[in-house]
Amino acid sequence: MGVERGSAFLLKVGNGATPVAWQTVAGLRTTQLSVNGEMVGTTSKDSGGWRDLLSGAGVRSVSVSGAGVFTGSAAELRVKGNALAGVLDEYRLSFESGETMTGTFLVTRLDYAGDYNGERSYTLSLESSGPVVSA
Repeated sequence: MGVERGSAFLLKVGNGATPVAWQTVAGLRTTQLSVNGEMVGTTSKDSGGWRDLLSGAGVRSVSVSGAGVFTGSAAELRVKGNALAGVLDEYRLSFESGETMTGTFLVTRLDYAGDYNGERSYTLSLESSGPVVSA
């Protein structure tokens, strides 16, 4: 796989319809993805002093964060509505290679900021609920 542009790493939110139509969350300048896995230790006296882990066990999750300039797009307003209501929604991350990661997420943080002589900006954090599918 070759080098990919960060500007092509997009966060999209679903529109709630079936089939889902995806809207890019506009204005993002940075997007970050973390895949998390909880380990389950099975170390015993028979482990010879080495740690043993149980494959496929534990809790897996995906965390997404981003920061950018507020544009007032429909996708940004949907994310704000999700944050205020505390509801889960469908989100998709897309990469320049065409790969996607899709799942249900909760907006766990949405911050707005603005200097008197600058643009209004925002940061957001999402946490997965259920499986995240990579395609």
